Amino acid sequence: MIQNYLTAILCLFLSLKTFGQTTNQHASKRVLNAPESVYKKFRDAGMNPVNHELTENERAKVEKAFSFLPPLHQKILKANLHSISFMDNMPNTALTSPVENQDSLKVFNITFRAGILNETISQWATAKELICYDRSTNPDYEIRIEAGEMDAFLYVLLHEATHVVDAVLKLTPHPLEKDTLMEPTVFTESIWYKMNIPVEKFIDPLLEKTRFRGGSPLPVEVAPEIYAKLQKTPFPSLYAMASWFEDIAELETIYHLTQKMNQPFYITVKKNNAEIFHFEPLKNDFVKSRLKQLTVFYEV
Repeated sequence: MIQNYLTAILCLFLSLKTFGQTTNQHASKRVLNAPESVYKKFRDAGMNPVNHELTENERAKVEKAFSFLPPLHQKILKANLHSISFMDNMPNTALTSPVENQDSLKVFNITFRAGILNETISQWATAKELICYDRSTNPDYEIRIEAGEMDAFLYVLLHEATHVVDAVLKLTPHPLEKDTLMEPTVFTESIWYKMNIPVEKFIDPLLEKTRFRGGSPLPVEVAPEIYAKLQKTPFPSLYAMASWFEDIAELETIYHLTQKMNQPFYITVKKNNAEIFHFEPLKNDFVKSRLKQLTVFYEV
């Protein structure tokens, strides 16, 4: 037992020593194997994740993406990013996890599915959106997100890094239980009632049935109606409706890509190759009214 205890202490010491060394590195170079807790989470889900060793080309993509992050993200990650990791056979796109630290400083690991290094934002975002729909009901329909040809890793990094900034600065409330009522922040006031429940005026029966609200894939032919309903809310995407954590991450990511990097971001619904609906979040007045809140990410 004493030997096991000493081994555990040694592992913790080495982990903390590694973090002390990595804080002197640029955030993009803090590439480590993912924490065992992350592997366990995926194994418990029936997956067999393995560490992915980056190629030189992939490392260059990672470093380039980090250089595009907003000023506040750069500042927070310099102090609070423990490591980034890449996996093959990972069930989701990314996972941000807290890492034990020797003091009160919050530090995080972000684990990415390595495959996104070889996808564009348009390809990845479209594939993610399509899980909301059952396309077998009407093959005449096509849904696509046009978001440019930059690496999907950039979008996912922006999103996950926003989670880290949010966790460190508490830009949204962080309840211990999801049903807890919390004092709102500027990012949640008049939009969210609880962590994953919008205020009543933004609850729509159809939107509540969508995949990211806990529903099942819906017939693809209802997509125009879904996006018409979404246009009557302040949420920039269907995924933003999952919780206020995802909302702030989606809002900042789409804003940064479109307004700071001049990339497109819009959803098209086509029937028989003819466009029948077009949704562009940053042209929605409800979404536009929130953009002034995002100055916090740039005034550092």
